[in-house]
Amino acid sequence: MKKLVLSLFILSIMLLPQQVKAVENITSLDDVEQPINTISETTETQPIHAKVSFDWLDISQAQRDTNIDYYKKLLFDENSSNIYFSKEQFQTQFAKYFKDKDFKHHYFLTNNRVTEDEDAKYCAFYFKKNTLVMYAIQYKNNPTNAFYYSAYGKLYYTDVMSKEYPNFPYTSMQYDKKGQLKSAIYFASKDLQYMYGPEKEFQGIWYKDKMYDKNGKQTITRSNW
Repeated sequence: MKKLVLSLFILSIMLLPQQVKAVENITSLDDVEQPINTISETTETQPIHAKVSFDWLDISQAQRDTNIDYYKKLLFDENSSNIYFSKEQFQTQFAKYFKDKDFKHHYFLTNNRVTEDEDAKYCAFYFKKNTLVMYAIQYKNNPTNAFYYSAYGKLYYTDVMSKEYPNFPYTSMQYDKKGQLKSAIYFASKDLQYMYGPEKEFQGIWYKDKMYDKNGKQTITRSNW
């Protein structure tokens, strides 16, 4: 089953209780409990995982800086994944998703804890466990994009994954509703990711449940990876 990875940006700003599972503990739509009232189950090819070793704490500072610059150029300067958009490019390419025309239907599904049907995978975000404030959709005919909507169907954020997804390595970038970049991630493997912010600044490297800064100091942890 292809996974919808919720970005660190979403996890950091939406610290809202989730009726199925706390949102800060969700890194994928596959992490929530088994869906209710789903139409069908599908069998999909398992993602290809790259073998990557973690040596961030062992290499020199010069080598860490070299790695940071390498992935920064890969994500932004070279735009090798072709998902780094200007505001104008984003607004042109994703204009039809700015409003969820079926928001009443999707609200009904997500508010009733449906996490998958024949068309898409879903994730709901709740305030105080019972008020749905945002839902995410990953359409099965467009699996490299995930759209986050308000309860009234207005687009909040868009996650754009490179064509390699769900195989590793791949890249992911998140944009707000105006097409402003919010975060960029290079997924070297399931366990290892390089994180960059909206100004292309290095935010840290994730290895499993721990994030380390540019100097090799552990900064934060996460529940799932």
